[in-house]
Amino acid sequence: MTSQQPAPCCTSRRTVLRGAALAGAAGLGAAACGGRTGVKASSTPTAPVELGAASEVPVGGAKLYREERLLVAQPAKGQFKAFSAECTHAGCVLATVEEGAAACPCHGSRFDVKTGKVLQGPAGDPLPPVPVRAKGGRLVAGPSA
Repeated sequence: MTSQQPAPCCTSRRTVLRGAALAGAAGLGAAACGGRTGVKASSTPTAPVELGAASEVPVGGAKLYREERLLVAQPAKGQFKAFSAECTHAGCVLATVEEGAAACPCHGSRFDVKTGKVLQGPAGDPLPPVPVRAKGGRLVAGPSA
């Protein structure tokens, strides 16, 4: 018969530190995905942002500006629409534009590039619109200068 030792009464320093490290690493997973952590940053520019030549956005298609976190569509020649490129589910930046849809790499949400509407969840809200205009053949998004 084996005698059992009673469990120690107090948690060791090593156990506490290991738990803290694991909790911190778990938080990094959400940050890497761009997850919302209770602080909601604006997903639209607060100052004008020059995106480049308007001709880079295909007529009937869209272009993703990942660094600026913007999606710009040109539904008809000379007509531009822009949306935040942050997924409304967890805040990840959209990664691809194919066949009229922009896709989120984190959880698979898909959005219509011409309207910002959700085509496939888990996102439930459409992409927020962003003002955009062509000025001298260049696209400028955000509030007017």
